[in-house]
Amino acid sequence: MNTNFKERILQMASAQTQLLEKQNTPINFSNGVYQRYQNPVLTAKHIPFNWKYDLNELTNPFLIERFGINAVLNPGAIKWNGKYILMARVEGIDRKSFFAIAESPNGIDNFKFWDYPIEMPETENPDTNVYDIRLVAHEDGWIYGLFCTERRDPKASEGDQSAAIAQCGIARTKDLKNWERLADLKTNSPQQRNVVLHPEFVAGCYAFYTRPQDSFIEAGKGGGIGFGLSKSIENATVDEEIVIDKKVYHTVYEAKNGQGPAPIKTEKGWLHLAHGVRNTAAGLRYVLYMFMTDLKDVTKVIHKPAGYFIAPEEDERIGDVSNVVFCNGWITDEDGKVYIYYASSDTRIHVATSTIEQLLDYVTNNPEDGLRSACTVQTIIEIIEANKSVPAKPDNTLHLNGQTAHP
Repeated sequence: MNTNFKERILQMASAQTQLLEKQNTPINFSNGVYQRYQNPVLTAKHIPFNWKYDLNELTNPFLIERFGINAVLNPGAIKWNGKYILMARVEGIDRKSFFAIAESPNGIDNFKFWDYPIEMPETENPDTNVYDIRLVAHEDGWIYGLFCTERRDPKASEGDQSAAIAQCGIARTKDLKNWERLADLKTNSPQQRNVVLHPEFVAGCYAFYTRPQDSFIEAGKGGGIGFGLSKSIENATVDEEIVIDKKVYHTVYEAKNGQGPAPIKTEKGWLHLAHGVRNTAAGLRYVLYMFMTDLKDVTKVIHKPAGYFIAPEEDERIGDVSNVVFCNGWITDEDGKVYIYYASSDTRIHVATSTIEQLLDYVTNNPEDGLRSACTVQTIIEIIEANKSVPAKPDNTLHLNGQTAHP
C-alpha cells in the first residue's frame, strides 16, 4: 500500500471522526415552543466511509468511491436501551432508498451508524424502493416498522417509467436488527402513503392512520389523514377509512396532508404531528403542523392551532427537493422532553427539542384557523387588546418590538 493511499484513508477517518463528535449547540432564537439546533444530526457525510469505498489497494488502487450516498432523511425514531435511535432513510446515488440505524447517547449529536444497514425482508412481490419508516412500540410487545413500499405501476405504458404504486409495508422486530416482514396493508384506496400504527389497541383492533389518495403524487378526490381498524396485524386489512383531518382550501395543508410519527399520549389527549402541503409558484411547499385528538375517541380532533408548527428556514430550504420539511419520528423522555427529528429538503436530518408541557400549551391555547383574512385580523387584535392589561415594568414602561410604550 503506497503512502498516498494510506494518507487518504487516514484523512477520511479523521474528517469523519471530527464530524461525528462535533457538539451541537442550540440556535439563539426560540419561539417558545421548540428549540432548533445549529447542525444537522445526520447527513450523507455521516455514512461510514467503508460502506462507500473499497479500501483494498489491490482492487481499488485509485481509492475511487464505489457506491455514493445522495441523502440521509426522514427517520423513524425510538428510545432503545438508553440510546436515541434513528432509523433513517438512506438514498444512494442510484436513487434506491434503504434503512440504516444510527444511535446517539443524548439525542442531539454524536449519532453514529451501526455497522451494517438493515436487511429488510421482501414479500413475494419485491419492493423497488422502501422509505419513510415509522417506528412504533405497540402494547402487544412488538416494535413495528411501517414504511412506504413502492413498485412500478403494471398498468403503465412502456414509455412511462415513472408511474408507481405506493402501499404500506409492515415489519416487526424485538431487537431492531432482525425483522419479520408481514403482508402489506390492504385498503380500498388505490395508493397508500404515510401510514402509521396507533400504539394501542382500539376496540380490540390494530388501528392505522392512513392517507388515501387516487394516484402516486396527487391526492385527487381522496386525501386527508384517514383512520381505520384491522383485527389482524399479520394480514392487516382496513375495510373502511374515515378521514379525521381533511384537506382545506387556502391552508398549509390544502394540497395534501399526512400523519407524521405515531401520536404521543398525554393527560389531555393524543398529540399529533403531521405534514401539510400547499402549491406555490415555486412548487410544492411542505411544512409540519399539530393537532390533538380525544383520549377516548381517537378519531375526534379537539384542538388544532392555525398554520404551521415548523417550516423550512434558511439553509433548510436548499436540497434535492427544496422548501420541504418532513417528520416521521419523535422521542419522548420520561421527564417530558420531546426530540423532534425532521428532514429538510429531502437531504439531511435535524432535531428540535420541546417538552410535553410546551406542546400542550401550544396545541390547546394557540388560536385555530378562522379560514378568512378577517378572522386573522380579529385574532391579532384580540392579542393586542389583551396585552394592554400586561403589568408595566418597574419604570412604568413596556418595551414592545423595540419601541417604548407608556401604559
